[in-house]
Amino acid sequence: MKSAGIAGVPRLLLGVDDAADSLGIRRTKMYELLASGVIPTIRIGRRRLVAVSALEAYVEQRLRERV
Repeated sequence: MKSAGIAGVPRLLLGVDDAADSLGIRRTKMYELLASGVIPTIRIGRRRLVAVSALEAYVEQRLRERV
């Protein structure tokens, strides 16, 4: 799920909209997951950012729950 940033360097953090797009969900659902603490965020200045690794961990956890 690596997102290419400037000059092809993988991005480590995504904005909320990009994170939602990465999971294939709407922005509103993404904010619900963030507010509940299911997916952790960090703040840099006024921006709320999601680590790509946190999204990957969330997907892995959801896959494990299905088994």
